[in-house]
Amino acid sequence: MSLVKICGVNSGEAFDAVVEAGADFVGFVFFPSSPRYVTGVEAKLLSERAKGGPKRVGLFVDPDINEIDDVLQNVSLDILQIHAGPDCIAALRDRFGRPVWRQLGVEAETDFPMPGEVSDGYVVEAKPPKGATRPGGNAVRANWDLLSRFEPTKPWLLAGGLRAENVVEGLHRTGAHGADVSSGVETAPGRKDPALIKTFVNAIKKAS
Repeated sequence: MSLVKICGVNSGEAFDAVVEAGADFVGFVFFPSSPRYVTGVEAKLLSERAKGGPKRVGLFVDPDINEIDDVLQNVSLDILQIHAGPDCIAALRDRFGRPVWRQLGVEAETDFPMPGEVSDGYVVEAKPPKGATRPGGNAVRANWDLLSRFEPTKPWLLAGGLRAENVVEGLHRTGAHGADVSSGVETAPGRKDPALIKTFVNAIKKAS
């Protein structure tokens, strides 16, 4: 069964839609430059709308210990998703005692992680285009032919440019364990659409 993560949730309507659709993960973005940014307090209020349900994932960009500590004082996260190098991933994994996924931008096989990395999983996308203000979440589709040769020892989610209409093909061609979507279920940057969320999740679950 392929996994589904809806990232960048920042409204109660969107959070409820993720829960009702049966997604496996809901993602909160703790990066101020993102239109999907939420504070730890805001994420707490969203997370409290449902007991159980999808695992809570927090996305951070080159964070320090205090930044993550501050968020965790407010909201309990099941998984940390990090835009950073492997050394940072190892330190955060040891410090916080919970799974850490590495966000991985790939444009060549040389960008594939080393076999010994301690990351618990990967979210894999294309590298950001020139001039991008964010290291990820740029709605750029990854090179699926390249990623068909990506065979890590850890589970990974395909991200970037995914929509309900193409996600099943992307999972089939790459062999990813699941999909991570943000802009593909939005009507505008940072504005999730409940109907698009439901359609995206259903496309994957039906195909699985």
